[in-house]
Amino acid sequence: MKIYAMSDIHGCIAELDEALSLIDLSGNNMLILCGDYIHGYDSYSVLDRITALQEEYGNDRVIALMGNHEKMVIDGEMSIVDKGTPLYDEEREAKYAEWMQSLPRYYETEKQIFVHAGICEEAEELWQWSTTDDEYLWQFSKRKGRFCKDIIAGHTGTSTIARNRHFHDIYYDGQSHYYIDGSTRKSHKLPVLMYDTDTGRYYRMTRQAAWPVIAYEPEYSSDYRF
Repeated sequence: MKIYAMSDIHGCIAELDEALSLIDLSGNNMLILCGDYIHGYDSYSVLDRITALQEEYGNDRVIALMGNHEKMVIDGEMSIVDKGTPLYDEEREAKYAEWMQSLPRYYETEKQIFVHAGICEEAEELWQWSTTDDEYLWQFSKRKGRFCKDIIAGHTGTSTIARNRHFHDIYYDGQSHYYIDGSTRKSHKLPVLMYDTDTGRYYRMTRQAAWPVIAYEPEYSSDYRF
């Protein structure tokens, strides 16, 4: 079985469609989306695409997690699309706000924890009881090192984590952390991570091949500008 993951689409429908062309949802294969689908170029179309996939393959095989941007819509702090623009659609706003309220904050497998931002790693195996809603959705401090399960998360661009303004790919710390937010609105790249349960290995999906994910090496870290 293959488990695919992507995160922080932020309304980039063309990039989402390109990423979807790289995945295979036949058999028992799964897609896990780690939040922040909205607040970009075409948020409604991204939500249309995700919910259509869930209708076709089922919520148990296309799993959408909550991100902090979805939480802001639920809390009434923002709308999906600015009310002052011609694209605003009150009916779709209500429909997708209701959908967002049902989104889980994490998804756990025997080997992995998929989440938008992060968890309370200090609690180790008791992380479920110690992680707050803010940590699931807003954690900016990106942990590295060994944990009891692999953690796959978005929320913070991998260029920031790598301290490399040119890097918008999958960041792997060489131990237990895979960060997959490619700053898609800026980079126009939506990284796709794939885990093969048969080989127990992670791959980066491209049109050319599925490349094994290796630990990030900071070739250009001194060139990063905060």
